[in-house]
Amino acid sequence: MVDSLALGDLQVFLGRAARVDEGSVRLIGGAGVLAVYVSVLHPAGLLDQSPTVLGLRTFALSSTDDFDAVVPVRSLLGRIESAVEASAASFSEPVAVNLPMSVNTVTWAAITPPRGGWVAIDSVPSAVLEEAARAGIEEVAAAIPTGTGEAIVHKVRTEVWGRPLDEPDYVPAGAGFAAVSLGFLADDEAASVYESGAWTRLSTKRGHILVKRRAWSVAR
Repeated sequence: MVDSLALGDLQVFLGRAARVDEGSVRLIGGAGVLAVYVSVLHPAGLLDQSPTVLGLRTFALSSTDDFDAVVPVRSLLGRIESAVEASAASFSEPVAVNLPMSVNTVTWAAITPPRGGWVAIDSVPSAVLEEAARAGIEEVAAAIPTGTGEAIVHKVRTEVWGRPLDEPDYVPAGAGFAAVSLGFLADDEAASVYESGAWTRLSTKRGHILVKRRAWSVAR
């Protein structure tokens, strides 16, 4: 990373992501930029109709090396915490973090969202996404009693977070949950909506939510 402040920002982002899904994080580095992808919702198998909802933050890197790795988020957080503590006295110096061993069984990480070709099509007020997240969290909590099996939990989450917003109806409620959970929303900011192929992207100054849907266009 370019400095310990950027590393601390990454630490906060991954900490929020780990509270949603303690699985893995995908790191793609190149040309001095690090793209960090985390999963908020993804299908559990070929017959699962859950949407794929990813969070994305980008960070400047001091290195220009190319790499693409999927690592356990908790293991990476531990290494980042150690690096932040070690670099506390020199905020402006580059900080190196050794990556944990890669994981090769993460299905959502095999799908790479497009980097280009995005077309601006809409915007969504933060209040709409926040309300969708609040209502969904309450519905999931009410529908899942303590001790419920993993399969039922996933089914309920798929039904709730896969449900479309009232407007725009091509964005699932899970996008609001992701934006709130990852800290991407501000009270006075709308999320800009873009489309590229089968993907929809909601972007704010704090990060991006990527939703993979069926391959039809919502552009007008």
